[in-house]
Amino acid sequence: MNRGVWGDVVGQPEAVEVLSAAAEAAASIVAGGTPAPGAMTHAWLFTGPPGSGRSVAARAFAAALQCGAVDDRPGCGECAGCHTTLAGTHADVRVVAPEGLSISVAEMRSLVQVSARRPTSGRWQVVIIADADRLTEGAANALLKAVEEPPARTVFLLCAPSDHPEDVSVTIRSRCRIVSLATPRVAAIASALEHEGVAPEVASWAASVCGGHVGRARRLATDEQSRARREAVLRIPTALRRPADVFTCADQLVSAAEGDAQTANEGRDVAEREALETAMGAGGTGKGTAAATRGAKGALKDLEKRQKSRATRTQRDSLDQALVDLAAFYRDVLVTSTGATAVLNHPDRAEDARAAAAEWTPESTLRRLEAVLSCRTALELNVKPRIAIEAMLTTLQRG
Repeated sequence: MNRGVWGDVVGQPEAVEVLSAAAEAAASIVAGGTPAPGAMTHAWLFTGPPGSGRSVAARAFAAALQCGAVDDRPGCGECAGCHTTLAGTHADVRVVAPEGLSISVAEMRSLVQVSARRPTSGRWQVVIIADADRLTEGAANALLKAVEEPPARTVFLLCAPSDHPEDVSVTIRSRCRIVSLATPRVAAIASALEHEGVAPEVASWAASVCGGHVGRARRLATDEQSRARREAVLRIPTALRRPADVFTCADQLVSAAEGDAQTANEGRDVAEREALETAMGAGGTGKGTAAATRGAKGALKDLEKRQKSRATRTQRDSLDQALVDLAAFYRDVLVTSTGATAVLNHPDRAEDARAAAAEWTPESTLRRLEAVLSCRTALELNVKPRIAIEAMLTTLQRG
């Protein structure tokens, strides 16, 4: 069965129904009709835990808004509007996904100016802000002005972990319609992976250990390196036998995160630098070449700053995933030690969890879990990764 643009929105039937109805109302508005009050609005806030598919749902909704289907509900997945939106090439759909640690006020002001224009080829001017919780205060204020007085055919789609004031300001949240996404069920994730061609047994395993994160399940099912990194992280709790093991494991965690950042960004960094140098006259022989080359120094410095920020974020994301896996393991140990019937986060490491539960007291396990959570907080506060990791591992080793 063809689900159109909603095929990648895994395990969110209620949200899909709401968004489908809104897309129909939007199509009615474009056609000059009068839809039911409240069916469509100019600003939406997609909330949900990591991996629930916030940005995926937002992009699918954007495609449905641009859909050119006449005899079907908006979101056919086959027309040019759907294809170009999902591919990221639609002229009237702009996606803001911060590569660094935040979204700057300059970037948001530029986007707001563009959003005020009428659609050029599509039905709506759509702005997707993939990580609205990363807006700086100035950027949030710039966005608020646009959301307060939106152009008639512009739609803002914001994505954030929650509608809490720490993620999205109260003033912006109050002007948005909220679409809450839940953690997808294991069966729904496994079914989606099988639909993509993953073997049933691999799909079932990846869905059971991904923590409800669809993207993580996909990487674990298809990428050998992702599986190897997870295995290396989950060996740490039982590998910390001596104080010296703290430094060995810290080196492994930090080096792996640095390697992820380099692998993910190296090719892109080089391409960006070459493109900028070419644009600024590198290799040219005209009269203005020397002056243009001198002027390129400032632009190159700005580029290097952005690339460094992107690498920092990639490293932090890699470390955070490792910490999430560790926290889930210690939670499994607590579940096992208390005899609870809750489903384990790492069912394939159940034997390790039983061995740890037999060796550690619940109090020491809880101290270890709190150390992992404290390390995540420290990294968010810009503590040096190696210092934060070594402090955590010291507690994990001592109990």
